[in-house]
Amino acid sequence: MTLIARVSRLFKADLHAVLDRVEEPDMVLRQAVREMEEDLARDGRRADALRSEVQRIATRDAEIERGLSGIDEELDVCFEAGKDDLGRALIRRRLEGRTYRATLLRRREGLQERLTALERRIRAHGTQLDAMRQKAELLAPQEPESSTGQSWDAPDLRVRDEDVEVAFLRERQRRERS
Repeated sequence: MTLIARVSRLFKADLHAVLDRVEEPDMVLRQAVREMEEDLARDGRRADALRSEVQRIATRDAEIERGLSGIDEELDVCFEAGKDDLGRALIRRRLEGRTYRATLLRRREGLQERLTALERRIRAHGTQLDAMRQKAELLAPQEPESSTGQSWDAPDLRVRDEDVEVAFLRERQRRERS
């Protein structure tokens, strides 16, 4: 189920008050937030993998470029020595290297487009996740506060033995007088 479908489902459920009767909305919302966090983490790992692949291709491309520049120097030597067969082999390697570089360039551009789209989606989903977190905070049960703004603490209800003895003596005196 896609992230947007989940968000849509939650808003529809809130509008129709279905979840109020079946489940607690704050529990469903917290679960949706957890699922969105997992989706964002998974997308982040995918983005990291794409960045790594783009970097690996760039490194390989630089290696091929260095190799092609070396071929040009070797071709100069072959032509000066009249070694046409060896020159043809070097030309073949140069053509193969250029073809491979073109393939790497197309692959890198495709990966970069996917990475850009994924990063855009991560930002959009991050914004949605923040909104969902805010909504979850609003629905979370709040502890009541006293009128002074401080939370109410339960009083100490323990009764000391001395207090019981004094109250007992007073009660006995009151009864003896009556």
